[in-house]
Amino acid sequence: MDITSSAEKKKITVISDMRYLIALSMIKGIGPILARNLIAYLGAAEAVFTETQQNLEKIPGIGGVLSQAIIGKTDLLKSADNELEFIAKNGFNAFAYTDKTYPFRLKECSDAPVVLYTNGNIDLNKGRFVAVVGTRNITDYGRNVCETLIEDLVLQIPDVIIVSGLAYGADITAHKSALKHNTPTVGVVAHGLDRLYPAAHTSIASKMTASGAIVTEYTTNTEPDKPNFVQRNRIIAGMCDAIVVVESAIRGGSLLTADAANLYNREVFAIPGRVGDTRSAGCNDLIRQNKAALIESASDLIKAMSWQPNESKNSKQTLLFNDLSEEEQTIISVLRQHESLQINQLTLKLKLPVEKLFPLLIELEFKGHLRCLPGNVYKVVG
Repeated sequence: MDITSSAEKKKITVISDMRYLIALSMIKGIGPILARNLIAYLGAAEAVFTETQQNLEKIPGIGGVLSQAIIGKTDLLKSADNELEFIAKNGFNAFAYTDKTYPFRLKECSDAPVVLYTNGNIDLNKGRFVAVVGTRNITDYGRNVCETLIEDLVLQIPDVIIVSGLAYGADITAHKSALKHNTPTVGVVAHGLDRLYPAAHTSIASKMTASGAIVTEYTTNTEPDKPNFVQRNRIIAGMCDAIVVVESAIRGGSLLTADAANLYNREVFAIPGRVGDTRSAGCNDLIRQNKAALIESASDLIKAMSWQPNESKNSKQTLLFNDLSEEEQTIISVLRQHESLQINQLTLKLKLPVEKLFPLLIELEFKGHLRCLPGNVYKVVG
């Protein structure tokens, strides 16, 4: 007589299904789209490993080579068992794309992972998810933009969750800023949960898991190889409502994230930069090609998303180019067109007398937007 309760049977079935899904995801050449196709044709992930090669070959996209690979990879079931044991031992989570708990935004994407692994306590279906991404070689300007954007987003949209890739530069700046302002942040990584890359961000990642999460589609023993970073960018794009590129060269991972977001019909935004600045060239190009909308503030993003800001908070509504007077904005604009200018050159370009210009320059320097070099030469910070 079977005395196993219905709840226990259901749990056993879920674990069994997960076992076969994990094993399926480990087969080289079987990506998320083909994996879903196989399951749709055969009715269950388990059936993939019990079907004959002859029948597998008939499934569109499989053919002789991949069917042989599937037939010869039943040993992956042991690897899947090890993965499940690792997840349970460490208190991690594994979500199948068929689960209700799987991020619903990501589920909409045809190439979403069949299994998603997380370390953290966040519900990936609650809140408004905003990806903030950019160059690893972030400037002072980009860092200020990123920090101000997130600070104001948290003030106006209390349920915002900041998503990025835990890389150097813009990514880690976004995560740190979210932590500073006590809002959950999610890092999508390009390796398994048995390691963290870069290792320098381990302490930050540990803090993130308290209210946010570390997310990946990769199993243990997966190295952070270059192709994996390209793949993980689509997850960042797919699980978010909006993507903001704060600073990027003309080529970079954040632009791939923006491209994926456009394919998924997500809202893409970019912060404009100085003409000729290589680390803003990517953002300017996204805007020029209408691949991203130009924003200068959190308020711009919120308005574009038709979100209702929290009026009870005393939001600063700060411009990312900072809350400057018209004259100060003009000075910044002129200086952004040049590497640096001597004060006499500035007076000529601005048509302002020195006695009026000098106090403005001192104020901008005090605010941290300008740097005075020897010989009264001024340069924009960042």
